[in-house]
Amino acid sequence: MSYALGIDVGGTFTDAVASDGAGRIVSAKTPTTPPHREVGVMRAIEEIAGELGIDIGELLSQTDYIAHGTTASINALVQGTVADVGLIATKGHRDSIYIMNAEGRTLGRAAHEIQDTLRQRKPAPLIPKHRALEVTERIDHAGKVLVPLDEEEVRDVARSLVDQGVEAIAVCLLWSFKNAAHEQRVRELIREIAPDMYVTLSSEVSPRIREFARTSTTIMNAQVGPRLRMYLTPLQKQLEDNGLKGPLLVMQSEGGTITADRAPEHAITTIGSVLSGGVIGGMRMAEQLGHRNVITTDVGGTTFLAGLIVDGEPVMAPGSIVNQFPINAATIRVHTIGSGGGALASVDAGGNLRLGPQSAEAVPGPACYGNGGTRPTNTDANLVLGILSPHGLLGGRKPLRMDLAREAIREHVAEPLGLTVEEAAIAIHEVQNAQAGDLLRRSVVQAGYDPRDFVAYAFGGAGPAHCAGYCQDLGVREVVVPLGPVASAFSAYGLAASDIVLSAELSDPSAFPVDHTVLESHYARLEADLQRALDRQKVKFQEVVMQREIDLRYSMQVNELATTIPDTEFTERTGDEILERFEEQYERINGSGAGYREAGVQAITYRARAKASLDFPVVLPDIAPATSSDPAEALREERHVCLDSQTGYVPTPVYDYAKLRAGHEIAGPAIVDVPTTVVVVPAGVTGRVDRLGNLVLSYQ
Repeated sequence: MSYALGIDVGGTFTDAVASDGAGRIVSAKTPTTPPHREVGVMRAIEEIAGELGIDIGELLSQTDYIAHGTTASINALVQGTVADVGLIATKGHRDSIYIMNAEGRTLGRAAHEIQDTLRQRKPAPLIPKHRALEVTERIDHAGKVLVPLDEEEVRDVARSLVDQGVEAIAVCLLWSFKNAAHEQRVRELIREIAPDMYVTLSSEVSPRIREFARTSTTIMNAQVGPRLRMYLTPLQKQLEDNGLKGPLLVMQSEGGTITADRAPEHAITTIGSVLSGGVIGGMRMAEQLGHRNVITTDVGGTTFLAGLIVDGEPVMAPGSIVNQFPINAATIRVHTIGSGGGALASVDAGGNLRLGPQSAEAVPGPACYGNGGTRPTNTDANLVLGILSPHGLLGGRKPLRMDLAREAIREHVAEPLGLTVEEAAIAIHEVQNAQAGDLLRRSVVQAGYDPRDFVAYAFGGAGPAHCAGYCQDLGVREVVVPLGPVASAFSAYGLAASDIVLSAELSDPSAFPVDHTVLESHYARLEADLQRALDRQKVKFQEVVMQREIDLRYSMQVNELATTIPDTEFTERTGDEILERFEEQYERINGSGAGYREAGVQAITYRARAKASLDFPVVLPDIAPATSSDPAEALREERHVCLDSQTGYVPTPVYDYAKLRAGHEIAGPAIVDVPTTVVVVPAGVTGRVDRLGNLVLSYQ
């Protein structure tokens, strides 16, 4: 027997999924164990082994690969627990990281924050100026060396940084994306002085035009690379000591994995790894259910995440922003807010109820966990409302304290607002639904799509409890709650079912269309680079597919659109075909007639992506069919539940998911108890169990 494992380390829980490739899938959920998250990983794998009836050594010895999503990189950047980094830049250009292209006050800010000019602030610099040093060299826009690299100066600068105790050095020279020779030589000279120094080059991490974004990406890669290596290396050794024969793979922001020994070199590509798993899981499930357009919604313990799948593929973005600094790394476009099950509820100075973005996280957790938390969360509200079982979570293995939940809500929300505890709890529940609904609407409509053309998928520990509420006004056709063997470990399933995905890019700004021989030359180079990278992955592939895209913009505009390129031979007509795709996409986002080809079009960056499917089928199995649509045999109990502030508490049937079968139908109001989550079916909503064991919610 062979297995594939997916491990999703979230802010509150660590989820694990194992598939045997023959239709059997089991899952487990354990608390995340910061700062030693590897402890929670091993516990989750032990629980998986227990579900399979074998010991951990036997499981790992039969595991083809483990796909791991980690918050290590993003948490390090957000919390500032990063390596001390030095920067080597071209003389006269080190200050680009401090000038921030004159956009540092507004990058990554919401509209209301941008408009509040008096409160705009630049973020703290990525590194202090005394660790940002310069060397003499100059390469021009065409890649021609104008001023040779001053190697003795490089040695002096490197010694200075080593003497300052830096753990890593970022090298970002002007126009290095056109000619990387000087950067490569700088790395050689650094390693003459400090052989074990972590060195990252902009020409390898971010070979794009625009100096500020390229420099910030390179520095942040150097900041998180050593820490990621410190986490992955012992984890990989611990897994191997316990019998793992296959590779440990790490999920990247663009929705595919990379081997753990290569991941620290490209650490910045892993910052969205846990965000991507759910979208990839949604894509795999959509393939089985025949859905082409899907909105994925993931409500975990800490965050609410929303992603899009259009025509069977995730919607991508060429980069992201963290702490007001840009990151040039392709990523699945995931919108997020701090509004998960552990989101803290509070009343601000103006008497307004706030939910998030702060979270109780795994430690101390919601007040009802009894681990020392005293502030109320979304989870506490759901317990008071009867949505969560008073018997606890994880099948009763995680007891919940109603008295602590009520006290936290009373002190921090009910009394400040002059409400009863019950009124405060339903207010928290409704604010969660409203915040999530607003984010969904923005993420779909602003991308140029009509929500009525989509199906919504809702997962995560808290997603099924809220999805009927936050999707109600969106206009989607139906809401699918993935249950079956994956339930709230759906992101871990997505990790296990993911492919190896690598990308390569180069910037060559020019008027477009270009001659088809230029396209041939650029993509031949990029695809050769990708093939060499695939050969280093040490993984057996079933199939490799190359995808091409190009970033285009109208002249005098500052933002590009990534435009796909037909997978055919390049001809004299190819440029016009690409332009037609670009204009169609531009008008879909900005409105009919918004395009203006007469202004001229510019090509900025060329990109290729390799998707290599692993030789292991991770599919969700069909469940047994019901003899009728009546789910009476699954009725567990009736408890008083409040799902609406107008209706209040009403006797509500509670169904045991383990006894539901394909074809069963549940009319709301109702609750479906699942060992790792709970599904709310409000009045006016019908739930139907599909062939994979999912509960499909439809509005009447």
